[in-house]
Amino acid sequence: MNRLIGILLIAISAASFGTLAIFGRFAYEDGMDIFTILFLRFGISAAFMTIILLLRKEQFPRGRILAQLVGMGALGYVGQSFSYLTAINYASAGLVALLLYLYPIFVAVLSTVFLNEKLTRIKVTALMLALFGTALTVGPAGGQMPGILLAISAALIYSVYIIVGTNVMKHVSAVQSSTVIFASAGIVYGLLALSNGAHFPVSNSGWLATSGIILISTIIPVVTFLAALERIGPTNAAMLSTLEPVVTVLLAAWLLGERLMPIVLVGGGLILAAVILLTKSELKNNQ
Repeated sequence: MNRLIGILLIAISAASFGTLAIFGRFAYEDGMDIFTILFLRFGISAAFMTIILLLRKEQFPRGRILAQLVGMGALGYVGQSFSYLTAINYASAGLVALLLYLYPIFVAVLSTVFLNEKLTRIKVTALMLALFGTALTVGPAGGQMPGILLAISAALIYSVYIIVGTNVMKHVSAVQSSTVIFASAGIVYGLLALSNGAHFPVSNSGWLATSGIILISTIIPVVTFLAALERIGPTNAAMLSTLEPVVTVLLAAWLLGERLMPIVLVGGGLILAAVILLTKSELKNNQ
């Protein structure tokens, strides 16, 4: 039952995360800049989670765990979110989402190196499929090189975030960890927004997009992902998150009118095939 709950939590997290690129595009169209978007995203999310923390009468993390959580927020989430939301200025939302989904492969490799997970033949096969899929996905029709590199960087940073989070979640709850992570990222982006000049929403649609980023793309997915991480582990959590790019691509086609070229779809399909192959292997081995 615990594993089933973890799988359901990951499904909720992935579907919610999949809306970020869409809400981000609408926020840009309303005149907002990336630092203001991310300051509002994490600052308001931190305030909300602090209230939840107090209502649940949970203690604020301390010591080494607090330092690790601050690093996850101020370095991990700041780097990942900045790379991701900047990438959609140079490439389509669908392409950025597909490239981000190299991170399950990176997590599998990092878990082998740092968490002593076994690198099986299936993992190697999945890695090769993902790399070949990436080579097809990053063709000229998919987007500009800065967007491609930023999206891959976001995947790498997120992979390290997950590996660190695997250990941290053994000592704190999802509410405690989310509160510190959001607050740390919010402080960093608050300083950046202040130094660069904040550009707040100027219309109702801008505030709606911002609200969507805060609630649907941040609070719900981060809390559910961290809660699932302690139940099913980093590799399974990463692999099972393959729903996210599917949600992003479908929403981008529906709401933004984006159309991915056939070769990009083939490359994305190979990436998804790789992570699905690895998912099945991990779940079978842990039955």
